[in-house]
Amino acid sequence: MVRSIAQGSDRDARATVRRGLRNGFPTAAVGLAVVVLLLATYLVSNPRRDGLYAHFTWQAAAWLEGETAIRYPVPAVGDRPANDYYQDVIPASVPGRGEIPFPPLPAVVLLPFVAIWGLATNAQLLGAFLAALDVGIAFWVLGRLPLDRRARVAATVFFGLGTVFWYSAAVATTWFFAHLVAVGLGLGAVGLALAGDPGAASGEEPPHGAVVAPAVGGGLGIDRRQVLAGLCFGLAATARLTVVFGAPFFVLVGAGRDWRARALGAALGAALPLGALFAYTYFTTGQLQNPVYETLYRLEALSYPQLGYRIDWALEDPRYLVRNLPLMLAGLPDILPACTDGASVRGFFSAACPWVVPKDVGMGLLLTSPAWLLAVPTLRWWAEDRLVTGVVLATVAIAVVDLMHFSQGWVQFGYRFSLDWLPFALPLLAIGLVGLRRRWIGYGLIAVSVAVNAWGVAWGRILGW
Repeated sequence: MVRSIAQGSDRDARATVRRGLRNGFPTAAVGLAVVVLLLATYLVSNPRRDGLYAHFTWQAAAWLEGETAIRYPVPAVGDRPANDYYQDVIPASVPGRGEIPFPPLPAVVLLPFVAIWGLATNAQLLGAFLAALDVGIAFWVLGRLPLDRRARVAATVFFGLGTVFWYSAAVATTWFFAHLVAVGLGLGAVGLALAGDPGAASGEEPPHGAVVAPAVGGGLGIDRRQVLAGLCFGLAATARLTVVFGAPFFVLVGAGRDWRARALGAALGAALPLGALFAYTYFTTGQLQNPVYETLYRLEALSYPQLGYRIDWALEDPRYLVRNLPLMLAGLPDILPACTDGASVRGFFSAACPWVVPKDVGMGLLLTSPAWLLAVPTLRWWAEDRLVTGVVLATVAIAVVDLMHFSQGWVQFGYRFSLDWLPFALPLLAIGLVGLRRRWIGYGLIAVSVAVNAWGVAWGRILGW
């Protein structure tokens, strides 16, 4: 079915690749060039990486000290980093220690670097390289789909520069670093599922009972690639918890004889990291869900009345969904804000008197990444095509849970929670692009998305975010 979605586009992606090989530009070289170009962009976007928010560095250091709670509060002494200004840490039962609410995988990623450089580890700089790796994974994932190379590159550029992923890669402080870890693993999970499911990737159902790779699980027909997809998926959830609600994707897409084999294979893979997360949380807090979240919610509701949090509502509350949905879709920047200097003349990038400036509570996807509209036409295959259905179910499930959360991210450009479902939705955008009769419209939307996010990254530097 997916191949039929792309009717009217370049039908033979393999021929396109062969032409590229004859011209001396193999697809792998093109992908590497995109990765290098975007890495350079991420590095240049934020030359000032002062490491103000490095919770995961402190967490990795605590583990190396034989503790689970970080040293806190620590004031600055000379060049030694401080964390006494962190507002999302609560005192632990051990004096001089504090507990953070974030899932631990990003700290695990930083562990070998902290073992070498200690608290001087520049997690923000490492985040830029991690983001470039994510771009490479995205290019590989898109290669699992019936795309010509030009569309594959364009979709990769949209991912890396046309979404809030760019801002996250440039900043890469605590919250954004967690997204960078989760996005790469989420993309890996999606790519492995697509690689093991030729029916979903090509639009043709595989022969009944076909198993693409050597199976495990006896007569269940469970494919190893689906187990690996589940493992990556589970790991992604240990960096960003809400990713776990994307599980319906792996029931519908992936290797296995039928949906039960796909679901069981993915579940087997995800069980190890998710089980380790629950065990770690219970060992460190005495509960299966980290109670620090609830404490911080109540503190923020009282400390920041301007954000409109309701202390009489739950941490995850359906009433927040109604309030947050307009922000996700159509949140606007601050237009003609009051000038802080009466003598200033309005300018496009004037900090004292701008024409328009991003709002720190976030901005809507239709404004910051309008190319997401390319995915909309593919929705007509909902409930008919497994890939489309799986993407829709995963994206909607993650988005709904995120929208019910009291906070939608803060001091950010755009809407960073969209990165939780971006790995699942990206294939539909690419398919929508190749399905356009006038593809220049799609390229134009991608270009606009890149321009808007460049504006947001620039303002992030001006505002010191």
